[in-house]
Amino acid sequence: MATVIIGIGVSALMVSVGSGTQTNNEGMKLTEAVFLAQELREWTLNLPSVDPNFPNDLMNVTYCPPHDGQGSPITSMSDWSQYITVSWRNESNLAQTVANGSSNIVYVEVCISHQGSDVLTMGWLVARRPSS
Repeated sequence: MATVIIGIGVSALMVSVGSGTQTNNEGMKLTEAVFLAQELREWTLNLPSVDPNFPNDLMNVTYCPPHDGQGSPITSMSDWSQYITVSWRNESNLAQTVANGSSNIVYVEVCISHQGSDVLTMGWLVARRPSS
């Protein structure tokens, strides 16, 4: 009887350790995905002042390996990817999509994937500065 009770206790402990490890791994993936999304956000927020083609050069782009806040590939993260979509928004109603190029406000959405599985999708608005 004591052996059965100890066996059940050890089995429960093993299941608990396995669940904790899986939860920890998923948390680490989410942390990496947020980092990669923030890197793209930093990059896109700086682009309009230096890139007159923004956002045309980011239309439906996938980066694998992902890019950092300067637009350089992060070669050590080759199993991650960033998929970017851009849509123009009405300046008076940001929820309304308008024709490409007809506004100075764009919505950048990025989907971060790890080994082909989506981990995080997020987006932000960028005010495109007209070229001088």
